[in-house]
Amino acid sequence: MAIRYHDEEWGVPVHDDVRWFEFLILEGAQAGLSWDTILRKRENYRNAFAGFDPARVAKFGEKKIASLLADAGIVRNRLKIVSAIGNAKAFLAVQKEFGSFDEYIWGMNGGGPRINAWRASGEVPARTIESDAMSKDLIARGFKFVGSTICYAMMQATGLVNDHLVDCARYKQLARGR
Repeated sequence: MAIRYHDEEWGVPVHDDVRWFEFLILEGAQAGLSWDTILRKRENYRNAFAGFDPARVAKFGEKKIASLLADAGIVRNRLKIVSAIGNAKAFLAVQKEFGSFDEYIWGMNGGGPRINAWRASGEVPARTIESDAMSKDLIARGFKFVGSTICYAMMQATGLVNDHLVDCARYKQLARGR
């Protein structure tokens, strides 16, 4: 599963607000856990969180929270579930202000992907000045579970940065815009 994710999805620039919301939920859920765990639960998250529709998730109430806490197919952490609902509300506010979450987040990144040139996995940072700034801005807008490390992981996953190693075939494909 992780190899397929790497080869087909990780680092590909995202420009769809539903996909952005999906990554916000999944990256927040991943905090303290392995990404493989979240990948295995991804379809369960899609079902539990209304296809990652932020307008629907923003309306989740206590009854839905209780059902999510009983859903073994997702990470049953009350803080993470409640934060996903709050993040949906903050996400909708960003869409209203900027026209789309995509415009907001790419604007924060200068409009295009940052192409790094790492030769070894030990060179890849867990956070950067840019992820620090993104985290600070998201938190100021009411988002939760968006610390700098989570933001950098999201930046990597969604193509805001190309952190494939230079000898990885995906590095060259994504650097050329494929």
